[in-house]
Amino acid sequence: MDNRNGAGQWNGSLRLAASFLGLGVGLVLLWQTRTLVLTVFLGVLFALAVSSGVDRLQRYRIPRGVAAPLLVFAFIGVLGGFGTWIGPTVRTQTRELKTKLPESLEKLEMWVRSKGGGVIATVIGLDSDTGPATATPDSVALPDSAARPDSVRGAAKPASTDDDAASLRDRLLTQIGGAKRFFMPVISHTLALVAGIVLIIFLSIYLAIDPSLYRRGLLRFVPRQRRPHADQTLSAIATQLRKWLVAQLIAMLVIGVVTTVVLLALHVRAAVPLGILAGLLEFVPTLGPILSAVPAIAMAFVDSPEKAAAVALAYVGIQFLENHLLIPVLMKQGIDIPPALTIVTQALMALVFGFLGVLVAVPLLASVLVAARMATADDTA
Repeated sequence: MDNRNGAGQWNGSLRLAASFLGLGVGLVLLWQTRTLVLTVFLGVLFALAVSSGVDRLQRYRIPRGVAAPLLVFAFIGVLGGFGTWIGPTVRTQTRELKTKLPESLEKLEMWVRSKGGGVIATVIGLDSDTGPATATPDSVALPDSAARPDSVRGAAKPASTDDDAASLRDRLLTQIGGAKRFFMPVISHTLALVAGIVLIIFLSIYLAIDPSLYRRGLLRFVPRQRRPHADQTLSAIATQLRKWLVAQLIAMLVIGVVTTVVLLALHVRAAVPLGILAGLLEFVPTLGPILSAVPAIAMAFVDSPEKAAAVALAYVGIQFLENHLLIPVLMKQGIDIPPALTIVTQALMALVFGFLGVLVAVPLLASVLVAARMATADDTA
């Protein structure tokens, strides 16, 4: 009996050690492939949106194999058309901004001074004006003939032609090496971005064509007795992510319309493209509103600093109303995500995974919460 108990304890210890070892290997593998995992999750998220559109097109007897790529490439075409539409305007306004930037900065300085200075003048350094610098006797430059002793003048010798050629060759090699160090990371990051976009496109197409195929394949990794519960969990996660996508699309539409109206009221150039850009970048949490505000403020700065300040305040006001009015209303429609947990998750994902982590933070949090609630409900039952 003692031998059997000892063998049982030994086997239990081995199983526990193997479990910890497997968990450690899995975590290391997950960390090494984190970019791929998050990109695949983003592809699954877009596939849910495409699949909903394919379901509607299928009612008109359009095959799923045709409807899925049709929707995806139509969306890409719309984005490309928008970029073609707004591109010339942005280039023109950028050139004008470069030309008028010194004049605008002078207007800004005059405007701050007209308001009596204060904190703004202190921050930008206008209170520390000094007159033209007067040259001290020590700083008076002497002619070369008077400044250098005869010994120094006599010691100067022209460099040889071979030394000049060697120096020029060394400088060129140094510059080429610096260019390589600069361009190689840019090229590698660009190729990685393109590869990620291509992966998301084809994942969304193939998953939307036959989602049940991949769902059945995923369930095969689950023990047979747990498959019904896993299937219910997958259905609940898909439902929650679709609700989040609908809420996100509504927020994008509202922000785009409101921003366009505000920019038109402020007589900002290219108000409609900038409003559409604000709506599209609303999909990117936290960073999206900032990225959409920069070109609008730059456009307004071409006219006057006052208009730029008004546009900046308008964007801050729009985001305030969104966070305190629009988002809470949308969250009540079944998207039960605690706001504080959302902020913490976004910050954590940004620190660990960068921009891609910010992009998938909210839907990933929603998926984890749904899985946890389903597991808790199953254990309670």
